[in-house]
Amino acid sequence: MTSSAPDSERGRRAFFFAPDGARSGLRRFRIAMVQMNSTVGDLPGNVRRVTGWLREARKARVDLVAFPELVITGYPPEDLLLNPKFLSDSKRALREVATHCRGLNAVVGCVSEGAVSESRPAPPGVVSVGAQEICNAAAVIADRRLVATYGKRYLPNYGVFDERRYFHPGRRIPVIVLNGTTVGVNICEDIWFPDGPTRVQAMAGAEVIVNINASPFHVSKTRLREQMLATRARENGVIVTYTNTIGGQDELVFDGNSLVFDQGGEVILRGKAFEEDFLIADLDVGAVARARMGQVRRKWAAGRSLADVDRIVVSGPSAVRNRAPVMPAEPVPLDPVEEVYQALTLGVRDYVRKNGFGQVVIGLSGGVDSALTAAIAVDALGSKNVVGVFMPSPYTSRDSREDVAELAERLAIRTRTIPITRTFRSYLRSLAASFEGRRSDTTEENLQARIRGNLLMALSNKFGYLVLTTGNKSEMSVGYATLYGDMAGGFAVIKDVPKTMVYDLARLRNRRASGGAVIPKRTIERAPTAELAPGQKDEDSLPPYVVLDPILKAYVEENKSAEEIIAMGFDPGTVCRVIRLVDGSEYKRRQAPIGIKITHRAFGKDRRMPITNGYRGH
Repeated sequence: MTSSAPDSERGRRAFFFAPDGARSGLRRFRIAMVQMNSTVGDLPGNVRRVTGWLREARKARVDLVAFPELVITGYPPEDLLLNPKFLSDSKRALREVATHCRGLNAVVGCVSEGAVSESRPAPPGVVSVGAQEICNAAAVIADRRLVATYGKRYLPNYGVFDERRYFHPGRRIPVIVLNGTTVGVNICEDIWFPDGPTRVQAMAGAEVIVNINASPFHVSKTRLREQMLATRARENGVIVTYTNTIGGQDELVFDGNSLVFDQGGEVILRGKAFEEDFLIADLDVGAVARARMGQVRRKWAAGRSLADVDRIVVSGPSAVRNRAPVMPAEPVPLDPVEEVYQALTLGVRDYVRKNGFGQVVIGLSGGVDSALTAAIAVDALGSKNVVGVFMPSPYTSRDSREDVAELAERLAIRTRTIPITRTFRSYLRSLAASFEGRRSDTTEENLQARIRGNLLMALSNKFGYLVLTTGNKSEMSVGYATLYGDMAGGFAVIKDVPKTMVYDLARLRNRRASGGAVIPKRTIERAPTAELAPGQKDEDSLPPYVVLDPILKAYVEENKSAEEIIAMGFDPGTVCRVIRLVDGSEYKRRQAPIGIKITHRAFGKDRRMPITNGYRGH
């Protein structure tokens, strides 16, 4: 392994996997991997970005350049795939990309079409478009010619994925010989299965597996992904390259973290997290052949039918090129809290910019949730594009006023103060006759939240701001939020972040600040409160968050029953109460804005519970 040095040109990063002196001069294969940020549906924009990276690949004199899954359409294109014109435009976009592959070999994620065979009807649940079936595909382009198309075989239909609604599984498994190296191409989910296409391609002689992906982020997924890929490389004796997309798409964030593993399962190259990246690796494919020769009659030599494999020879061995690789230092893997912070920042940046908004507005309360949301927004968009609004009520404390002012100063954001006391009293007078004889309760508390929601939406209408809501996952889980109040807005930044993690992220942001903490210490340390009634604290209505969050994780994310959660050591009454709150708040969550997924199971696409639901499993 050689040393490394940076290259400033368009974020290029490379790794030279050099053999020992005794092995020098053996076969090498240069691959480029493009971590690209596509926009769903922006076919012209995506084509421009792809062709820009193709120019970089040509300069680097690579044998092959790989782009992410569905890079032409963006991922996931969802019901755009039911639009025949979108499909024809996508096909045209791929042809345009091919024209830019002069002298280049490329793997490009796209949608492919083919006639539906009467003898092979659509799988259950797949929506066919006219007389066509479509595949989630990888197009292999060699010097402007489409030489092979691989259709994804394993179509995920769990969590946030819905691929069986749109796609047919691929039927053939190509291996392609490029410059004398045998390459197997497959897509995302395909490589997660031990007996999947990777095994078949290795048995058919593949020395390098090119796996292209649109794999969304959640906490701990990076480590799980690495373990799986290392296993797949080692058990098949093949070099594995894993090219992932990056960027935000609605509630999803794609983290990049592209990887290359040698045939022994060791990482030899790692991409950046949450950034576009252009990676180059010189692979010692000769080492793959030597390893296989030393393991006589192993599994790739026999044992399974290769009837579905198409071997396509594009180009034989070529003379060794004099290519001096660029070798920067590898990025340091992020710790889990830093990963989440970067995912939230990227998710906000892309949602705002890709949807054409210029600025955002946030209701600032003096609490940690709104402070963290503001800090993330500033990191994503810049201070000049974030507006804070402080809306004090009769119950707003002096501490909150001071903390909001301090936060705004440290973040250098504009703020407006719009008191709501007079408006609140006007509401009470209007409702006095209707409420006669009834005591004050959460109704009066929620009125304040709804007044604030109205004011934020008015500012949004007048100035074109996107309203960022500030509720966390703990609150959203148990319904500790007000419909048309603090839930009113366009994008819920920390909707999938448990309250205990909110504090971790706030502390992380303060540690990262070069000029001192941006979130006031008191904001982090004081007891959480909505300040909608005299002396109100969150714990008046909810269990402490250190108790609540583990119960919610077990029930919402791990699907554990009440009995299983109680067996973990939690109070039975508390567990049953929390579960009732979660189940009874589904109607609220269904009306909430979307937010960024960072946990294994987020509300929304991940967890689709019926609102009208008579089942009680507690």
